[in-house]
Amino acid sequence: MIDSSPTKTSIEKTVFPILFALSFSHLLNDTIQSLIPAIYPVIKTNYHLSFSQIGLITLTFQLAASLLQPFVGLYTDKKPQPYSLATGMGFTLIGLVTLSQSTHFYTMLISVSFIGIGSSIFHPEASRMAQAASGGKRGLAQSVFQLGGNAGSSLGPLLAAWIIVPHGQMSIIWFSAIAFLAIVILTYVGNWYKGFVLSRSKKSTIQTVVNQFSRKKIIFSVSILLFLIFSKYFYMASLTNYFTFYLIDKFDVSVKTSQLYLFIFLFSVAAGSLLGGPIGDKIGRKYVIWASILGTAPFTLLLPHANLFWVGVLIVPIGMILASAFSAILVYAQELIPGKVGLVAGLFFGFAFGMGGIGSALLGKLADRTSIEYVFNICAFLPLIGLLTGFLPNIETKK
Repeated sequence: MIDSSPTKTSIEKTVFPILFALSFSHLLNDTIQSLIPAIYPVIKTNYHLSFSQIGLITLTFQLAASLLQPFVGLYTDKKPQPYSLATGMGFTLIGLVTLSQSTHFYTMLISVSFIGIGSSIFHPEASRMAQAASGGKRGLAQSVFQLGGNAGSSLGPLLAAWIIVPHGQMSIIWFSAIAFLAIVILTYVGNWYKGFVLSRSKKSTIQTVVNQFSRKKIIFSVSILLFLIFSKYFYMASLTNYFTFYLIDKFDVSVKTSQLYLFIFLFSVAAGSLLGGPIGDKIGRKYVIWASILGTAPFTLLLPHANLFWVGVLIVPIGMILASAFSAILVYAQELIPGKVGLVAGLFFGFAFGMGGIGSALLGKLADRTSIEYVFNICAFLPLIGLLTGFLPNIETKK
């Protein structure tokens, strides 16, 4: 087992004010990001965009948010950057302002790429800071951090329904106040990280490795984890980006009603994100990964055949169960590869964003050629990939 928990001379207590500040900043960051898919019904109508173009907008954002993350994580593992989070939020602010003014498809692509770059800078170092403030409760820390992000994602549809749909695309600029608030909070977190964690880690944090897995076993295990991320985020892409169109097409609901259903799903994701980490700390992360990926399959298989009422019921367990996976997967991978917290966080956050973007583009193309209902029938089988969890080693029992 790899034991990288703090020793008696390192941080002994969980620094909840910092965790909550990181979680709230994650909420603000992902609230801004969630505005992108939330405005799709508006811009699709206003600018006569196809599903393929909607998919390309998501792909551009997700690639910008994913490709840089492993490199950012690798760099900050060697040279921590306390104020990089505030800098990343500055990129997000630029993208937000330009998106509110965009009247052409290509300027939209440029705008969302700025928001993506901000995300790629934010997530790896924020994950490092969360672990630094965890006091050894790494699963709990990652879950608290993820809770903020998923809660922020769930707010996008509500904000779109209440503000953007009635007031138009220009109202996106009002959310620049959120970015400014995040910059202030992240500067405060950066001061803590610079003045406390870095000084103590140089003096006292000790990392030990006991009976480490072979390089081949680690590569094999990481590959399985990435397949699980693939299944999770391909399915998430279908719901996050096309669920509103599915409801409008199949049940003839209004845009505002479809956004409320999307909010129910994303709020369920936020609620479920707090479960995986703490449970994994207690019973083992592999069991949580098993349940959180494969456990959604019965509900996803039923969803395409349900009426509107049962769709509203089914998306709650789908969101809650599926959301518990990421914290467990991330901490499992960080225990598998000690001393590379930023690199692992960047790799998995980046891969998650990348899979979401590629999934959105491919599913949009498929929807154009077939139908949005056909897309949901195909995606219903993705959680069955969770069967691969059986090949992961039990790192908690490896002494």
